[in-house]
Amino acid sequence: MSEIKLVALDMDGTLLNSTGDVSDYTKDVIGEALERHVHVVLSTGRPLDYCYPHAEALNLSSFLVTANGGEIWTMDKQLLERHLLDPEVVKNMYALTEHLGLNTWMFTTEKVYFDEKPNDFLAEEWLKFGAHTDEIAKLDQFIKEVSYYDGLELTNSLPTNVEVNPKGVSKASALKRVCREIGITMDQVMAVGDSLNDMKMIQESGIGVAMGNAQEAIKKAADTMTDTNDHDGVAKAIQKYVLDQ
Repeated sequence: MSEIKLVALDMDGTLLNSTGDVSDYTKDVIGEALERHVHVVLSTGRPLDYCYPHAEALNLSSFLVTANGGEIWTMDKQLLERHLLDPEVVKNMYALTEHLGLNTWMFTTEKVYFDEKPNDFLAEEWLKFGAHTDEIAKLDQFIKEVSYYDGLELTNSLPTNVEVNPKGVSKASALKRVCREIGITMDQVMAVGDSLNDMKMIQESGIGVAMGNAQEAIKKAADTMTDTNDHDGVAKAIQKYVLDQ
């Protein structure tokens, strides 16, 4: 096993507990990893404005992977890479969610739309599309119809939603770029997550860690499993596979 030089952390359901916080113990363990010159990278489906304050609070100094790999940022807020959805496709997906009665959230490069739409879909730069419902049959219908669209990557962050990015865009693809920037390989990465949008980075990292609260597919794909997000699963994984090595 290669020495871990980078820890990639999903946020919701992983780094953050159920109240949306990072425990003091987890902060301390991340701090110790940073002192040993291990890169810690937040790798999230969320936009930059959501994750940046958490990265600042943890004193991270490396990169940020946002929108499921749709963007890569430095901690100086310099954009390294960006991948956009076709606005016409976003418009069509939104029409389908209206027809099916699904809730939506959509990221542009400037704004997040929750259950609302812009005046002109074609005038926006779209990073990610999301749909949510507790009625799984409706969600399945949406996924079935959208799967026929060309050029899309479908994942989720909960069993009750679907997230859409451009084809080939994932947290794994973004982390490969980050590794090139740092001068390491994916074998030197430990990735920790809980949902399908974490699947590829867990599969392609040197150590893929599933949270104790992860979806079953993630648990099966991961190399190992840690505790839940409410019991410092991230800290325990870093302690075991980075600090104690």
